[in-house]
Amino acid sequence: MIIRTAALLATITTLPLSAPAFAADLTLIGMTVGDLGNPFFLSMQKGAQDKAKELTGRDVQVTAVSSNYDLNKQSTQIDNFIASGVDMVLLNAADPSAIEPSMVRLKAAGIVSVALDLTAKGADVQVQTDNVEAGRKACKYIADKLGGTGNVVIIIGPPTSAIFDRVSGCKESLAKSPGIKILSDNQNGKVTREGGMQVMIGLLTAFDKIDAVFTITDQEAVGAEIAAKQLNRTDLFITSVDGAPEVVEALKQPGGLIEASASQDPYAMAQKGVEVGYAILQGKQPAEKVILMPSELVTRDNVNQYKGWTTK
Repeated sequence: MIIRTAALLATITTLPLSAPAFAADLTLIGMTVGDLGNPFFLSMQKGAQDKAKELTGRDVQVTAVSSNYDLNKQSTQIDNFIASGVDMVLLNAADPSAIEPSMVRLKAAGIVSVALDLTAKGADVQVQTDNVEAGRKACKYIADKLGGTGNVVIIIGPPTSAIFDRVSGCKESLAKSPGIKILSDNQNGKVTREGGMQVMIGLLTAFDKIDAVFTITDQEAVGAEIAAKQLNRTDLFITSVDGAPEVVEALKQPGGLIEASASQDPYAMAQKGVEVGYAILQGKQPAEKVILMPSELVTRDNVNQYKGWTTK
């Protein structure tokens, strides 16, 4: 680490402030994401490991940690990555703007930063699902099924770019139907099954008639469905975002309340992130700083044709 730091100090004066100090190889990757208890992030970690091995021809250590959407915790994790001498940091930013000082520190240390799934100001590159499109598709399904009239609740999550974008896309679709009323759009399901369940119980207690629910992740959708069934409120349906394996299986079974999910592919997202990050390490800047991956709506009608999350 001392040798690495000395080398950086010796060369930093010859580099423009906006240019990273390129590494010759990829040996260590640090990864900080929302919650490794979520299958979405485990799939992302596996994608990063597999792509790094494919690019280098050997196993590359990927150290993954959970930030629990806590900015201070994530900032400390990034500082720890810098101290351990990683070549690349993949991050699911706890705060899209306030994370910028950490990105500045990574750049000063000659470490490539790749934002995955969420915006991170100052990152070298961002790879994410087109979250506006995902929210738009999930809520167009709601508007179409309701025939343009009904009561809808939106269960949100932590204040991240992906959440804002999904809700924005959802509202864009619902706004085209003046007969649809949004009863609630400020309850945080915390991107977890338990959070979705707790919020849904509160919403079902507060409102006598809810026709449809949009949750910003499949984990929240599963929790919302459990809550509705526990309270015998089965006269509603749920749409979400993720296209996760658990929801895919649920869509194949009759009688469920979850009817659609706009897909993501965390494995492929991480693979793309490592691929672009590795190119930056070799001095090749990407043509675009923000890479959007498409989303498709998975429903009961097309679930058997959906390929699901990539696994290898």
